[in-house]
Amino acid sequence: MYIYEEEIEIPAIPDHLDLLDYLRQTVAERLKGQLLPVRFTITETRRDSYKCELGVIADILEPTIQHTCSIFDFQKRASVNNSAFNVVLLIPTGIGSTIGGHAGDANPVAKLLASACDTLITHPNVVNASDINELPDNGLYVEGSIISRLMMGTIGLQPVRANRVLAVVNAHPDKYFTDAVINTVSAARASCGLDCPQVIELNPPVVLESLYASSGRAVGRVSQLESLTDVMDQYQGSYDAVAISTQIDMPINYHTDYYLQRGDMINPWGGVEAIFTHSISSIYDVPTAHAPLDATRDIANLELGVVDPRMAAEIISSAYFLCVLKGLQRAPKIIKDIRFQIPPGILSVADVSCLVIPDGCIGLPTLAALEQGIPVIAVRENKNIMKNNLSELPWQSGQLHIVENYWEAVGVMSALKAGVLPASVRRPLSDTTLL
Repeated sequence: MYIYEEEIEIPAIPDHLDLLDYLRQTVAERLKGQLLPVRFTITETRRDSYKCELGVIADILEPTIQHTCSIFDFQKRASVNNSAFNVVLLIPTGIGSTIGGHAGDANPVAKLLASACDTLITHPNVVNASDINELPDNGLYVEGSIISRLMMGTIGLQPVRANRVLAVVNAHPDKYFTDAVINTVSAARASCGLDCPQVIELNPPVVLESLYASSGRAVGRVSQLESLTDVMDQYQGSYDAVAISTQIDMPINYHTDYYLQRGDMINPWGGVEAIFTHSISSIYDVPTAHAPLDATRDIANLELGVVDPRMAAEIISSAYFLCVLKGLQRAPKIIKDIRFQIPPGILSVADVSCLVIPDGCIGLPTLAALEQGIPVIAVRENKNIMKNNLSELPWQSGQLHIVENYWEAVGVMSALKAGVLPASVRRPLSDTTLL
């Protein structure tokens, strides 16, 4: 089995009405059941078409994978739970976001937003910073595909006290790197109380390759996926979450160019990591996160000097793995089959109060929010390479709030939480009209 990303162009529909259902049908017709989609985004909305990128699993042989639910499955929420104010914060991986596009540099944003809500639901790209993970106490660490399914209404989340974390590492020709992973797991056990008594070596290793799409978005390709799925099948029932450490194949100049260009180059690691963890989380319904492992000591010992502060967390780490272990330790459990009854203590789409995204991002969470009637706050200052005008989508009145920065996003969140129309605290105030 292998994972890769396809670029497809889909004809636009008038006024973008029923867009989610239209995309679901169109993608299904294009794939003809031969590929399993695991990640989807619209990179550019044109006058007559949508430029899309689709991550898929190919050469599927195992029956359990063949029957994995579609990422386009949708269940409209029947009600809204207003007893708490819960926020989903997304900063998609691999799109060059000014904030959160590097090494956990959106941790302060997560802390800020968490201070204004009851529960913050966010994903590894926001808070993972090598040896640092500053997820707030009221935050939930949720892999991106799981957030999509939550917003689509097909699963719920159950907070946990702690998970049994299965740690797996690629076989590496240099024992120095394997030892670094083992020492990181030991550090997490000793300092965080992590339940992870052993590390499983993948031999033959899973192969991850970093690539770029024509849109400029970081993507990738994964092969020899069976090396991991065989291990997960073997140990199934003994773990609640999976932490993975592997090399990522890329030209050596990517390592220097990324740091020396100080943010002008999109992070080359994140895109392939995203489709990889999306796939594993979708197949096994467990929280999953990945950390890159240096391929050689020459790469590990590159003298890069003082780098952009947003990237510095990677420079001071050797295994880049502790953030993953900390996040997965309390990542919520995925609860399926909630269509007819939601058990007590389960957070579902009915509990989501708003979605916060960088402006221009259209993926499944944005499309689901549109259909679910969930307010969306889009932040202009978090610039990225996506070319979509969110205001063109058929939002309900007052559903879309485009703000300048995350300070303003918190203000809109607070207004929504208080039941105050955000526009009512701005001036001029529009006239009241008689129809």
